[in-house]
Amino acid sequence: MTLDGPRNLDESPVDATQILDRIRTGDEAAANDLLPVVYEELRARAGAHFRGQPANHTLQPTALVHEAYLRLVRNPGTGWNSRAHFCAIAASAMRQILVNHAKRRALAKNEIKRRAANATAIMTPTSESEIDVLDLDLALEKLAELNPDHARLVELRFFGGLSVEETSEIVGCSVSTTKRQWRQLRAWLARELKGD
Repeated sequence: MTLDGPRNLDESPVDATQILDRIRTGDEAAANDLLPVVYEELRARAGAHFRGQPANHTLQPTALVHEAYLRLVRNPGTGWNSRAHFCAIAASAMRQILVNHAKRRALAKNEIKRRAANATAIMTPTSESEIDVLDLDLALEKLAELNPDHARLVELRFFGGLSVEETSEIVGCSVSTTKRQWRQLRAWLARELKGD
């Protein structure tokens, strides 16, 4: 499987939405049924965050997926409307795990000034360049103060690995509007991350 073509879980023989409904209603066995259905897609998205990282990176894609998955199934209170909604919430969980990991590494190296070792880099969703995850998180916090919806769009693209089409579904905008916003947000991020 490639990141360009993750398996569509809505086409799975097992209906992910039905399993998500079972989890939301408290069916503890449903969590075991869900993992095989969502694992491949979440693993591909997590793997994208680790491209170009050293092999000895202290956090691996599999661990990221498992930690995010456990957080989600332990706290299903928000309810999930679809596979895409579940993946959007998983994106938030992966973002938080990556940020916390980067902060712990920065503290351990006594570099609290936002710059940690290589392990804090994240790939951009549309190119082969990298961005420091702590810098990106600070920019997202600033953007959330200006416009929470725009911050959510960036989070879904970077940390969720969602396409523009998937993102437009989650944020409730047309694909053309989402594409326009994404272009504007990429320009804003470029300026923000350069300190202009």
